[in-house]
Amino acid sequence: MARFLVVLDVDSTLIEEEVIEMLAEAAGSLDQVAAITTSAMNGEIDFEESLHARVATLAGLPEHRVYDVAARVRVTQGAQELIAGVQSAGGRVAVVSGGFHQVIDPLAAGLGLDRWRANTLEIVDGALTGRVAGRMIDGAAKAEALREWAGVYGIGLQQTVAVGDGANDLAMMHATGLAVGFDAKAPVRDEANVIIDVRDLSQVLPLLGLRG
Repeated sequence: MARFLVVLDVDSTLIEEEVIEMLAEAAGSLDQVAAITTSAMNGEIDFEESLHARVATLAGLPEHRVYDVAARVRVTQGAQELIAGVQSAGGRVAVVSGGFHQVIDPLAAGLGLDRWRANTLEIVDGALTGRVAGRMIDGAAKAEALREWAGVYGIGLQQTVAVGDGANDLAMMHATGLAVGFDAKAPVRDEANVIIDVRDLSQVLPLLGLRG
């Protein structure tokens, strides 16, 4: 049985970038998308509504541009140290994201994550349709994933940690034993148990008694 479960957000948490904005730059809609992203992360508009609006601007973008973006994402400092530290101590590390499987799958596999879940960009005839395929991963779905994975690994919710930065992370933060705001936006700063303002994910390890 695993000792604890750490669940991280991806964009601006596990990685430095907001992938939707990188895709929008390739599609020529960056200014529009960046403004919507900021409003969504600050809790000013509904995340699901905001994601549909942002993805719609990507219609027609060639599929290969998605993989070009995936190759450019930068893993946040300390992420590999956090993953190794948690796993070596008998814990599990997962990510759940409002981002996209096309970018997250190779990243998560390369980092050796235990579980991951994200949205899927719909692609038809080699181009993005401007829609998300399947169920939307919003704030409620993030909380559901944390609870589900805790159950799979036999971990009580008090032994789970949620790490995120935006309003769509709040539901899983409310469900977890320890909510960590990582370089967080205002709504998360108000509700997280702990705030980490240094962009170094290894700073989560001392919170688990694993370092320092």
